[in-house]
Amino acid sequence: MLKTNNLSVGYDKKVVVSDINIEVKKGEILCLLGSNGAGKTTILRSLSKLITPIKGEIYLNDMDIRHISRKTLSKMMALVLTNRLLGDLMTVQDVVNMGRYPYTGFFGNLSKKDLMMVDDSLKSVNALHLKKRYFDELSDGEKQKVLVARALVQEPEIIILDEPTTHLDIKHRLELMNILKKLSKEKSISVILSLHEIDIALKSCDKVALVKNNKVIAYGQPEDMVDENMINSLYELEDKNFNSLLGAVEISNKSKNEVFIIGGGGKATPIYRAFTKRGIGIYSGIIHENDIDYEIGRTMGIKLFTEKPFESISDESFDLAIRNLNNSKIIIDTGFSVGETNKRNIDIIKEALKINKKVYSFRNKSESNKYYKSLSNNIEYVDKVSKMVDSIDINNLL
Repeated sequence: MLKTNNLSVGYDKKVVVSDINIEVKKGEILCLLGSNGAGKTTILRSLSKLITPIKGEIYLNDMDIRHISRKTLSKMMALVLTNRLLGDLMTVQDVVNMGRYPYTGFFGNLSKKDLMMVDDSLKSVNALHLKKRYFDELSDGEKQKVLVARALVQEPEIIILDEPTTHLDIKHRLELMNILKKLSKEKSISVILSLHEIDIALKSCDKVALVKNNKVIAYGQPEDMVDENMINSLYELEDKNFNSLLGAVEISNKSKNEVFIIGGGGKATPIYRAFTKRGIGIYSGIIHENDIDYEIGRTMGIKLFTEKPFESISDESFDLAIRNLNNSKIIIDTGFSVGETNKRNIDIIKEALKINKKVYSFRNKSESNKYYKSLSNNIEYVDKVSKMVDSIDINNLL
């Protein structure tokens, strides 16, 4: 479909990105990832023949793009760029009609077939109901769908989009990516785009190209070549905040450990984040290494006390947690589910109560009575993370 050979791109003979060797096949989605200024837009503009490459070749269906006329290229390739140079008082239909220009001749008269294709394109992006609206009155998400419809009505084999999810809320980001995936699979349209959302790129795109230091540092299927070290290096995340399993970035917690959180099954994660936002350091355990709280805590740099997956808590892990429990001002029982492998975490909380540590619990009182007996009278019960955090004298923990 589209392939580059030792491509170098830039402006005024100054190379921005060199030695680009990428390929997108029919019906594939290729995403460019990299920090601002890395050269992603320059690559896209070169692939679409808006600027002339400094070196190398671009092939579209085995044809050197330099030898393809602009009119022919406009029937093969459609662009959705970040700059929207559209006139005032244009309706959605007017905007999408422009996509038929390669087929309508000098005067731009649309046939009945052209108008049907405009409607079909709007249907494909769930925007037919916007047809009579003025483009400038639409939301950013609606505008982006209309621009994709305009690209689609060109009947292209490939669509190139420059940061199409910028300024979109999460609903419209996901909707747009689902539309592009649907077009790629059902209509075999190839898609090349740049994104800032790492998680969306890794979960939606068939291939990714990572751009840094004036070159493509990695290229291929994301599940094979993108890991935490790669993303942390790409965006220079010094605290190694990216988690490849979850496709998420977390804020690091480097504060002095003052709170001991006992979680599991995701119960600790919102509490980790609440204290991290407030600059409070955390101990947490004992967490099994296949638990979601383990993944989040590890990514945040929290001091974790851990156990191997599916194994009961060992004496060694238990003793280590108890020693550090003594250094904590507050203990939090997240209301984690109790089973054979993690039941000794209940004993950790009992120890905290015996030495008169301040203990908060997200369990109901009847459940606490079951586990802690008379010690449950010394627990402060909460049902919301924010309520608990607001009740704590944060200054006493800093």
